Amino acid sequence: MSLVTALVRSSFLVDAAYTQAGRTHGLTPQQGQLLCVLMARPYGMGELSGALGLAKSSLTGLVDRTAQHGLVRREDDPRDSRAVRVALTPEGTELAERFYADACRRIDALGDGLDAEQRGALAALLGRVVLDNEAPVVFVEPGRA
Repeated sequence: MSLVTALVRSSFLVDAAYTQAGRTHGLTPQQGQLLCVLMARPYGMGELSGALGLAKSSLTGLVDRTAQHGLVRREDDPRDSRAVRVALTPEGTELAERFYADACRRIDALGDGLDAEQRGALAALLGRVVLDNEAPVVFVEPGRA
């Protein structure tokens, strides 16, 4: 299998695991991504737009829908009185942690056919691809959430 085929097909596997975890917790995949990004800290709308790869109008709708469920809130940005940041609510923090643990478990299980050495090699290679391409931090390292 070529690198292109392997990466594309593996992205479908990860997306499916993410979607299944979201369904279990009543989240869309986009809401799950938003909650996972916000686990690290509150973000400004511009930062979130870049991290999630969404147009500002799409992000506004996502934040609005997620806020209606009581999972995130807008708060004043202490560095810029004209801007707002998006932060997890206590309910959002609890759900984010449950979703994150479930998604990690499902994604980790994708490598069940690999031994420890193969898993390490795959993680190292994919980590290099991620770092070389400066992929945004949309999912924190397991154990560091």
